[in-house]
Amino acid sequence: MALTPTKFIWMNGELKPWADATTHVLTHALHYGSAVFEGIRCYDTPSGPQIFRLDEHITRLFHSGRVYQIDIPYEVQEIIDASKEIIRVNDLKSAYIRPLAYKGYGSIGVVGEGSPIDIAIAAFPWGAYLGEDSLKDGIDVCISSWQRLAPNTVPTGVKAAGNYLSSQLISLEAKSRGFAEGIGLGTDGLVSEGAGENLFVVYKDTLYTPPSSASILSGITRDSVISLAKDMGIAVVEQTLPREMLYIADEMFFSGTAVEITPIRSIDRLSIGTGSRPITSRIQDAFFGLFNGKTEDKWGWLQPVGADSKG
Repeated sequence: MALTPTKFIWMNGELKPWADATTHVLTHALHYGSAVFEGIRCYDTPSGPQIFRLDEHITRLFHSGRVYQIDIPYEVQEIIDASKEIIRVNDLKSAYIRPLAYKGYGSIGVVGEGSPIDIAIAAFPWGAYLGEDSLKDGIDVCISSWQRLAPNTVPTGVKAAGNYLSSQLISLEAKSRGFAEGIGLGTDGLVSEGAGENLFVVYKDTLYTPPSSASILSGITRDSVISLAKDMGIAVVEQTLPREMLYIADEMFFSGTAVEITPIRSIDRLSIGTGSRPITSRIQDAFFGLFNGKTEDKWGWLQPVGADSKG
């Protein structure tokens, strides 16, 4: 999806005009993938712009940085406040927020010793990730020939830029075959996740999802789905899933900040269930209800842009 420029990007503690928020071509992260990031949505609610699970996203940014020894030179609260500021200064009501911390210009070695840690936060309008009709009509997906990362190779549990080379291969293959998105299996042949999404399967009124040990990023939206489902009395099971379970599923959907809650209508050109999606629809309604006021935010997930503390 094409970017829509806004006025400012927060970069290393300063607000810079969009076009001036640049970095050197020899920046370490550009050559070695030494960057961690988050994707966060701000929604236009009846109470004004509110950011969904901002604290959890920024905390994960710092956790990801710790694994790769990207020592972010700010406190968590400073980045939380800057994420709200970038919404305000750009006069946005709904937006996608992208914090990025990376090893900058300073050295060319693999480790990047001596490279400064730069951080930028951008915010811009962004619609439905897989197309405006995807949330209603669902999407067609396939199993990719590319497997997800093996345990103890690259840590899939952190949101690092380099991890998404795997995601690109999965998604590129899927799109070249006429699908909206691909699903990767782990090296054990069991279901892992989509190219950039967590996966849920409905079978006999129970919601199944691969566990954190299945080479997935344990998504914050994934956690939200589990909480919402349990609150509605829907049974949720986190367990390893064989590929064939996807073909006999009653319903299936992706979750994630970008994709939100997107139904899957077919996999490998096989229709999912009967086409009816009662549980997916309930979860969609509950999720989007958080932003239109129909679902009570009993978990404190929404944070007003104009406040410095959680609402």
